[in-house]
Amino acid sequence: MAAHLQLSGGVGGGHLKPQFPLNTRFPDFSLHRSRFTVRLSPPAVVAAASARRRYTITLLPGDGIGPEVVSVAKNVLELLGSLEDIDFGFKEMPVGGAALDATGVPLPEETLAAAKQSDAVLLGAIGGYKWDKNEKQFKPETGLLQLRAGLRVFANLRPATVLPQLVDASTLKKEIAEGVDLMVVRELTGGIYFGKPRGFGTNEHGDKTGFNTEVYSSSEVDRIARVAFEIARKRRGKLCSVDKANVLEASMLWRERVIQIASEYPDIELSHMYVDNAAMQLLRDPKQFDTIVTNNIFGDILSDEASMITGSIGMLPSASLGAKGPGLFEPIHGSAPDIAGQDKANPLATVLSVAMLLRYGLGEEKAADRIERAVFETLDKGFRTGDIYSTGKKLVGCKEMGDRVLKSIDSRVLH
Repeated sequence: MAAHLQLSGGVGGGHLKPQFPLNTRFPDFSLHRSRFTVRLSPPAVVAAASARRRYTITLLPGDGIGPEVVSVAKNVLELLGSLEDIDFGFKEMPVGGAALDATGVPLPEETLAAAKQSDAVLLGAIGGYKWDKNEKQFKPETGLLQLRAGLRVFANLRPATVLPQLVDASTLKKEIAEGVDLMVVRELTGGIYFGKPRGFGTNEHGDKTGFNTEVYSSSEVDRIARVAFEIARKRRGKLCSVDKANVLEASMLWRERVIQIASEYPDIELSHMYVDNAAMQLLRDPKQFDTIVTNNIFGDILSDEASMITGSIGMLPSASLGAKGPGLFEPIHGSAPDIAGQDKANPLATVLSVAMLLRYGLGEEKAADRIERAVFETLDKGFRTGDIYSTGKKLVGCKEMGDRVLKSIDSRVLH
C-alpha cells in the first residue's frame, strides 16, 4: 500500500513530480518516458478529489533536535489534513538513542514493524554524545542502518539547490554559490556500511586492528545507476559517477557497471570523477554538476558537503525509496545535541521532507506544493533561524519558524 520506486520496461505509468513548485527556479526531478521508468505507486488512487484519503505515518523523532523538528512537521501534516480533506494517523515510535534508553536496543522490533505497516516513515535525527562510547551494536546510528535495511530502501535522493533567498547564507562567494542546482543519488544499503567481514582482530605484531569491507554486486550498482540516469534525463542530461576506481576494486566494478548501463541512455552525458577530486570540485565550481551518483560512504560525505553550499544543512530534505514498501523521509542534518531543547533548530528541512513524503510517498501533489510554497513565502518574509540568519532578517526559533510556515500554509488556497 505504500509508495515505492519501480524499474519497469514501459513508458507509461505515473512519474515523480518536481520537488519544488513549477513557478520557481528549481530542478525538475520527474522521471518518466524511458526504457526503465522510475515510477511512483501511491498507496491509494487519488482520482476523486472529493474522496477523503486516510494514511498512516510512522513518526520517529529520535534524538537531539529530532523531537523538536518532527513536532513541527506533525503540526504541518495535521493542518494540511484539515485543509485538504486528508486523515493522517500517526504512530510515534522510539529509535536511536531514545530507543536505547527505553528498550536497550537502537531499533526495537515494534518500531520496525510499525514502519513497515505504515504508508510512509518520517525520521527526525539520530545520535548524541551520550551514546558515543557504546559498543557498535548499541550505538544509535546502528538503528538507522537497521531501519534502512529493514525497509529495503536503496535509493537516497538528496537535492542541493541554492535558494535565491539564501544565496548570501552560503559560505562560498556569491558568484560561486548562485545558481547551484544539483542532486546527489546515493546508494544506501550496500558498500562499507553493510559489507562483511567486519570487526576487530589482532595482526602479526599483536596490534589490535579494525576492519570493514567495501563490497558491491553488479545488480546493486545497476539498479542505483538506472535511478540516477533517469533523474539526469529529467534534469539537464548530465550524470557524474563518483568513485575511487584508481585504487579500490569495488570502485572498479562500480565504474564498469555504470559504463555498461550508460549504453541504455545514449542521451545522457556521463562523466567519471574520483571522490577526492569531486570533494574539491564541489567547492571550486559546484555549478558544473547536475546529477551525481555514488556509493554509500562517498554519498554520505559529498551530500553533506554539497548541503553547505546551499547555506545550511538545516534546509535540505531527503527521500529514501525502495522496490516496495514505505519510503523513509528525513532531513539530512544530524541530531545537533549542542542545541537540542533550546528552540534553536531549523525545522525547514524536516518540513520539506514532509513535502517529499506527500509527493513521493503518498501521491499528494497539491498538499506537497502547498508546503513548499509556504516555506518559500516564509523565507521571502525574512524569517530565519540562527543557521541561516543574516543581517537585516528576523531571527526566530524552531517553534516560531514552524508557526510562520503554518500561517503561510493556511493562507495558500491552491486551485
